[in-house]
Amino acid sequence: MDSIVPATSAGPRAVAPSAAIITLPGESSELGALWRRYDARPVRLVRTREGRNFSFTRFERAHEFMAGMTGAADEDMSDYLYSAGIVAQLAMSSHLLDVGFPDMWCAKYIGLHVDRSLAYSNATGFGYEDTETERLMEVLSPYWKWNTMSQMQGIEPDDGGFTRECVAGLITELVKHAAEVTGHNLRPGWRTGRTPRSSAIS
Repeated sequence: MDSIVPATSAGPRAVAPSAAIITLPGESSELGALWRRYDARPVRLVRTREGRNFSFTRFERAHEFMAGMTGAADEDMSDYLYSAGIVAQLAMSSHLLDVGFPDMWCAKYIGLHVDRSLAYSNATGFGYEDTETERLMEVLSPYWKWNTMSQMQGIEPDDGGFTRECVAGLITELVKHAAEVTGHNLRPGWRTGRTPRSSAIS
């Protein structure tokens, strides 16, 4: 695996040295294989203060959207899976931005494909190789297919047999793991007063 500069765990606003670099992958590396698999442009991963702060913002937003997944039990399952996709993408984006992936690169080469987010995350030290989580990410990807507009257009994706309870458990554990890996922790008494938005999520 490529040489990875570990994330700091000194708190939500801790920053990495601006010159912290993750080695550019060789052709035989796990990350190099993903460049080829997804036809993506290789990038040099450099950890920066800006990336670290942006990473924490994504972590906060993951919690905002996760709080919105506690609606009524009879809520449409498609809407629930759409929300799950947003939370998963925000949580893994927090890791990807922290280790140096540019946000614009993520938007172009990952987009709303949470299965790709998990693959790139695990190739850069995320360490979350769980079979059911991987299967859920495949079911969710790309998660736009679960939104209301897609349903109105007659798109009927396969939910893979996942229940609300199972999805909730898998997403909760994924977000917890993102917190452990990035070192991000919400401030005591943190509450969100912002209205979640699904736009501009990479």
